[in-house]
Amino acid sequence: MRKLMTPLCAAFSLASALALSGGAQAAAQTTHVSIGTGGVTGVYYPTGSAMCKLVNRGTKQHGIRCSVEATGGSVYNINTIRAGELDLGVAQSDQQFNAWNGEGAFKAKGEYKDLRSVFSVYTEAFTVVARKDADIKTFEDLKGKRVNVGNPGSGQRATMEALMAQKGWTMDAFKLVSELKAAEQAQALCDNKIDAMVYFAGHPNGAIQEATTSCDANIVAADDKATRDMVAEKSYLVSYKVPGGLYKGNDADIPTLGAKATFVTSVGADEESIYQLTKSVFENFDRFKRLHPAFASLDPKDMVSDGNTAPLHPGAARYFREAGLLN
Repeated sequence: MRKLMTPLCAAFSLASALALSGGAQAAAQTTHVSIGTGGVTGVYYPTGSAMCKLVNRGTKQHGIRCSVEATGGSVYNINTIRAGELDLGVAQSDQQFNAWNGEGAFKAKGEYKDLRSVFSVYTEAFTVVARKDADIKTFEDLKGKRVNVGNPGSGQRATMEALMAQKGWTMDAFKLVSELKAAEQAQALCDNKIDAMVYFAGHPNGAIQEATTSCDANIVAADDKATRDMVAEKSYLVSYKVPGGLYKGNDADIPTLGAKATFVTSVGADEESIYQLTKSVFENFDRFKRLHPAFASLDPKDMVSDGNTAPLHPGAARYFREAGLLN
């Protein structure tokens, strides 16, 4: 026989149902945004985390919840956005350019004209780190050595291949080629499994800190004619110096080439979401700059004008116009 509810039980059941209904409505109203970054020891991961930290502080107001994913890096992020499996990603400005134009690592897939810029962040540098006992003083000295060229899908791999093409090298130039992820290469260097590793990264960088403190390693200049020619030919590349004193045993500035780290998305990304993500960073700009040493010298105007080799997403452009950063 079915029992009748007492008034107290009925009231409790109604309250529970309303609470569950309200929770379901709140969940339904929350927009979840995913950001692809890079390895956890690099700067891409904390860069995405910094954006999400600021976005998630305002979830009650704008209804957006942000999360980061550790990924293979620039090329992977852009390809995964293209496949509709990521909302945003961090990518080197040179790889953003290549994707837009269907060049380099994106040649097989063709032009990606639905790619959109959100804003650029810090300058990152092509950084070669070598064991001191490997006797590698210049980029040219990598020939005949055991070199980690970067995992497929990473920005450093794509840039390394571009530099090799500029110099007329193939993978046969090296005694051994490794394709380790960014988080794995410092340990491999110190375990004497490779002589040198390449990284396209913002500084200071955790993986390079690990390599230079855990074993006797030094940063090698990438400043020969091939690298200088690439900078001269490619508008999205710049000459750069890794500041001396950042890493143990590396007291002098190290010349190399650089590009901007950028946030990218698809033209189909929700305009209001991209607007709110952009607003969360720029309206908390001092807080954002304190979230990583690589952000210390950021200038809002440069973040709108530099390194964004695909058109701005309408949501980002709307915020920048409102803030007076874009005409």
